[in-house]
Amino acid sequence: MGEHDRAEMAHQIASLSNPLIKTLKGLHQKKVRAETGLFLGEGARLAMEAADLGRWPDVLVYAPAALERAPVRALIDRAEARQVRIVETSESVLAQISKRDNPQTVLGAYKQHLHQLSELDGETIVALQGVRDPGNLGTIVRTADSVGAGGVVLIGESCDPFSVEAVRASMGSLFAVKLARASFAEVLAYKQKRGAALLGASLKGRALGEEYKVPMRAIVLMGNEQSGLSDEMEAACDRLVKLPMRGRADSLNLAVATALMVYDLWRRRGYDGASA
Repeated sequence: MGEHDRAEMAHQIASLSNPLIKTLKGLHQKKVRAETGLFLGEGARLAMEAADLGRWPDVLVYAPAALERAPVRALIDRAEARQVRIVETSESVLAQISKRDNPQTVLGAYKQHLHQLSELDGETIVALQGVRDPGNLGTIVRTADSVGAGGVVLIGESCDPFSVEAVRASMGSLFAVKLARASFAEVLAYKQKRGAALLGASLKGRALGEEYKVPMRAIVLMGNEQSGLSDEMEAACDRLVKLPMRGRADSLNLAVATALMVYDLWRRRGYDGASA
């Protein structure tokens, strides 16, 4: 398809007062995301990775400059064939939507999707209790993707995994990792059914020695950034794990601590399935 034909098929919007543009701008707000069931994904790479996983946006918005890249032209053609609503607009409008001075030239509005806890499977599951920082959450989702974890479970009140900040931090892994919400009681029932070990990160724990035998299935339980795990959660764990430190720091960022926990388990399994 030529660029002229592609532009003809796209709906062109230049006004910030257009209802669709207002809705896209509103996806920075949790209320609007809840009302529409949509979230904002930024960038051609993210859109292409999502498409490869069968996830297509309801609306795909691009600036004319994006058409200079053949992969973007192919993406738009594929989206058009799947009856995705295609909108062409200016970079200044995209800047208003993304709230960035130098916006990505491709944006998409995607349907939110959470899995049932029972749909999560794999050697390692990450469970997060009350995570507050969307940057941490998105980074943890990306890390879970990198080790091939079976999913991420959000326990209790947590930040929105579909917020713009969390989606940006996930770098597209939000489309590859199964997300679920559950109570702690549901997680315990899930653990029992799967025969998994519950490993909780805690300053009350001890480091895993090299002799530690890695369970076939594990749920890595992480507390929130301020208070960690509750006494109830710690008591329910099969093992409390303390990450060893030797400097003055006595704690780590939640996303970093989670990465160390899941990568250590994967290392002990011989990096099974690693592609490099």
